[in-house]
Amino acid sequence: MQIHRAKPKLLLLTGLSVLLTGCSISDWYNGYYVERASIIKEQKRSAAYYDAESPEMKALRKKNRAYCLDLASRPENRVARAGYPNGVSNTPMYTLCMERRGTPTYEAYESMQAEKRREERRARGEIVL
Repeated sequence: MQIHRAKPKLLLLTGLSVLLTGCSISDWYNGYYVERASIIKEQKRSAAYYDAESPEMKALRKKNRAYCLDLASRPENRVARAGYPNGVSNTPMYTLCMERRGTPTYEAYESMQAEKRREERRARGEIVL
């Protein structure tokens, strides 16, 4: 009778150990959860950036977006990529166009802020370069 009770316990223990070693909680947390959380955080920051604009700036952004998208997606401005015979829209051209017309995209704004912080740190002597 002792042997019959030991078999289910051993089988359960072996099954749990195989299951837990195959998918550890740290892999899930560091891979899936952190990536998802950082994407959501960045989307909230982007939405807050665009929502904080005045109505005049939103109207200007709408006008500039239409112009810059047309400019970046013209056939002569398209960028050649493998698998796309007609090329793809020129994203750097779009970003520069928006920036030059006074309505930088959120990504351009973030990079400008990061550059300002680097310049301030250089001025204080924290970064030597």
